Amino acid sequence: MTIKKTSSFTDISTFSAPSPSGRVGVGIRLGILFLLLSQFSFAQKKDQIGTETVNVVKPYTPTISDAFKVKETPSLDEEGNTKKETVKYTIFSFPVASTFTPSKGKAEGVEKEKQEHLFKNYATFGVGNYGTFIGELFVNHDLNNTDYVGGMFRHHSSQGGIKKVELDDRFYDTSIDLMYGSNQDDLSWNVDLGYQNQIYNWYGLPAGFGSALSTQDRLILVNGIKPQQVYSTISLGGNVAFNESIFNKMSLKFSHFSDTFESSENRFYAKPTVQFDIMDSAVKTDIIVDYVGGSFKENYSNTNMEPVKYGYTNFGIAPSFVMQKEDWTLNIGAAVFYSLDNQNSNNKFLVYPKFNASYKVVGDLMIFYAGAEGNLEQNSYQDFVNENPFLSPTLNIGPTDKQYDIFAGLKGKLTNNVSYNIKGSYVNERNKALFKSNDYNETQTNQNYAFGNSFQVVYDDMRTLSFYGELKADFSKNVSFGINGTFNSYTNDFQAEAWNLPTVKINSNINFNITPKWFTGANVFYVGERKDQKLNTDVVYLVQPSPFILPSYFDVNANVGFKYSDRLTAFLRANNITNKAYEKWLNYPVQGFQVIIGANYKFDF
Repeated sequence: MTIKKTSSFTDISTFSAPSPSGRVGVGIRLGILFLLLSQFSFAQKKDQIGTETVNVVKPYTPTISDAFKVKETPSLDEEGNTKKETVKYTIFSFPVASTFTPSKGKAEGVEKEKQEHLFKNYATFGVGNYGTFIGELFVNHDLNNTDYVGGMFRHHSSQGGIKKVELDDRFYDTSIDLMYGSNQDDLSWNVDLGYQNQIYNWYGLPAGFGSALSTQDRLILVNGIKPQQVYSTISLGGNVAFNESIFNKMSLKFSHFSDTFESSENRFYAKPTVQFDIMDSAVKTDIIVDYVGGSFKENYSNTNMEPVKYGYTNFGIAPSFVMQKEDWTLNIGAAVFYSLDNQNSNNKFLVYPKFNASYKVVGDLMIFYAGAEGNLEQNSYQDFVNENPFLSPTLNIGPTDKQYDIFAGLKGKLTNNVSYNIKGSYVNERNKALFKSNDYNETQTNQNYAFGNSFQVVYDDMRTLSFYGELKADFSKNVSFGINGTFNSYTNDFQAEAWNLPTVKINSNINFNITPKWFTGANVFYVGERKDQKLNTDVVYLVQPSPFILPSYFDVNANVGFKYSDRLTAFLRANNITNKAYEKWLNYPVQGFQVIIGANYKFDF
């Protein structure tokens, strides 16, 4: 066959041939190998590969030799495979001297703020224009490891001087409270004894009062009015709390309230609480006993000096329990009251809901809450005076049946430093108390509160739709801000208007710590329009009833303080900075721009 070479490498097939002898054969093989190597070397030098003819004498037949499997396991008798001997040894230790001394690490120092000392006692003193004087004194002393005794004295007074006010407008408010208590391992208790004296004046004569009279007669009439009213309160109360008992706590309070017109009222309130756990749920039960009873020397409209008496005793029980599951918290309960009218034998059995729930929509960032609650609210002469001190001592006193308050809202945090609360509610109340101006009473001119310069209490069945919003922000350790607002819509059944209730109330405050020594703050509040009514505003002429609209008003207050030391702080307060003599109540303008300067001193015995 003919093979054409296509590369510089030649495929060489070797084959064997018989030789005459071993030496000759070897020589022949060496000669052939020499010729082949010469030919290969010569071929490498050629630039081009030619063709040649190779005659194969015998074809190549490859064979595979047989494989033989080892049938025996070889015996290993080397020295390394012999059985190991057990070696026993001991370590002889001896100390080695070393001159190396490691350096001790030094902990990094942390700057700690100096903890402010908490004093147990303080005294505050301040004076201002309008003859204003304020004073407070609080003392507390530990008798031993468990018992303590304390006291509080408060005084706030002004000598009046409101522009265009013809009657005496001074006021005094002084109170003193004494307490004794004990904190033990199994229970804590305290007893309080207090006395308060308040002096106010009915200085709010109607606009144009006595205009039909001559100047001299009018002056005689006005100068003859002695508008002073004095309130006195004696109170005794106490609290008991048990640390490990089903009987959780109890509150008791008795108060006697009277005035200079021989009005008298007694109030007793007791509220024990029982609490225990059932299947990981806390069951709480409040037991309520609320009594109020009193009398007024006369009725505002009568002439026979007939006294007005009232008395109510409310017994209530309010069980509730709390359920928590994942992001839900439920407080389910109810309140049952039995109300006794001690004067008219008009007794009532009342049931109220006590339900509220909350759900964490987005952790603490957004919490949804809703509920329905009701209550029997015991009204009293003392509570009314604390809200409006210009009442006539001729009131009708009765409880308010707050049937339900349905509410829902969202609260949470916008950031770590900003929190919010949005709430909407609908309240249904029977016998809700409203303040309304008294008419001029020609048959009671001997009474200093009967010239249209006092207020009465009227009752109505009302529904109130309310929206509330609040925003609080702590911008830093030294700056805080807050604002809240309430918007109300009232529906009355008997009265023409929701007397003296505003539809809008907004309050805002901001506080700064300027330096470690200086601080300041401001408060602004807005009250919307209110409505009131009088039948007769003059001594002679009868005026047809029509609502009076009290204008809305802003009140701006500010304060600045200097911390001289841990004990002594000086302050300056400015109230009603806009100097507006707005009327909080009809015909009762307030003091204008007020400045009070004072100091606070803290101390220990």
